[in-house]
Amino acid sequence: MNTGKLRTALKSGHFDERLTYIYGAGAVEAQKVRYEKALDEFEKLYGTDRDADFYSVAGRSELSGNHTDHNHGCVIAASIDLDIIAVAAKSEGNTIRIKSEGFPEDAVDLNTFHTPDPAKGGHSDALVAGMAAGFRNNGYAVGGFDAYTTSNVLKGSGISSSAAFEDMVGNILNHIYNNGKVSNVEIAKIAQYAENVFFGKPCGLMDQVACAVGGIVAIDFADPKKPVIEQVDFDITAAGYNLCIVNTGGNHADLTGDYASVPAEMKAVAATFGKAVLRDVNEAEFLAKIPKLRESVGDRAILRAIHFFEENRRVSKQKAALRAGDLDGFFENVLASGRSSFCYLQNVYTTKNLTEQGLSLALCLAERVLAGKRAAWRVHGGGFAGTVQAFVPNSEVETFRACMDGVFGKGACMVLRIRPVGAIKV
Repeated sequence: MNTGKLRTALKSGHFDERLTYIYGAGAVEAQKVRYEKALDEFEKLYGTDRDADFYSVAGRSELSGNHTDHNHGCVIAASIDLDIIAVAAKSEGNTIRIKSEGFPEDAVDLNTFHTPDPAKGGHSDALVAGMAAGFRNNGYAVGGFDAYTTSNVLKGSGISSSAAFEDMVGNILNHIYNNGKVSNVEIAKIAQYAENVFFGKPCGLMDQVACAVGGIVAIDFADPKKPVIEQVDFDITAAGYNLCIVNTGGNHADLTGDYASVPAEMKAVAATFGKAVLRDVNEAEFLAKIPKLRESVGDRAILRAIHFFEENRRVSKQKAALRAGDLDGFFENVLASGRSSFCYLQNVYTTKNLTEQGLSLALCLAERVLAGKRAAWRVHGGGFAGTVQAFVPNSEVETFRACMDGVFGKGACMVLRIRPVGAIKV
């Protein structure tokens, strides 16, 4: 429908049921204001009376499996009610224009930017070009569109703003040019391709899948071309807990080297066994070879490999615990994952700036506030900066929030809802 009718439909309640499903009943009115504002901005930039639609892609929270996906490991993740939304309309020609709130417009001519360009690596227009190239490479249709986006998936927050953006480009291409026939799993795979090949960041696939698929998902990446994705039916909110993400204010902008070192060191260990990834390495053989590995790959790579093997087992235990409603078993492994990430994976702070350790401080404070309670906490997402995660009983949320906001600033502690859907046309 054109933008005028879209606005009327939004105000009249046409989308209320859909918005309730996505965000929960208590958030509908605030979301309607947010969507209308996005529509206003779209019309200012790209004209009125355009045939447009609303789109949404969830942010994600990794519940289990820290830095395992890139070595074909296992993870549990969930879509959350922080998201990126878009108003988008098909355009003539072959140029994609996306204006994201707070950022310059990306204008990508698909006729000229259709192969990786190292000079454009690390920029959002490379993600747009990479998504279009990935669609084309997989036999799907591409073309121009205009879009305005706004996001409350904070950049550098560990809830995957880049993956949500990539998935959004795919989401729009899917519905405008492919009648929605491209699965969200396929969109996620193309998003990883865009980030790896065009953007230049060697990420895994977990973020893209979690943002696109929705709900709580367990993912086994033993064959990354055919990841095994299982829905895990468990309601954290109904169990009396809040999923809290604490944004410590650190930014991921200069940490690409830190992130890249994790999969690189794990794969260096695997290479000594003639394997490409740790998932294909026999753990007993690895343990027996540690003395020689110290000489060839170094101690940190060995510790990171140990984390991988142990974390993969934890994911299996946590998936089973959630399905059995065993919160104690789940929380026990959340805490173990956090300790392993700090001690072995070593992604809680960057060695480039030892005086800034916001994640370390947040984890310390979480332990002080929640010690003795039925709760759990850990580093969240890629690490090195950004966020920590905590599962907090309802009775302790305000105390926990007050502590974290007092140290890291008002609004640092986000109390979230796991939403049932990922990438959608609203």
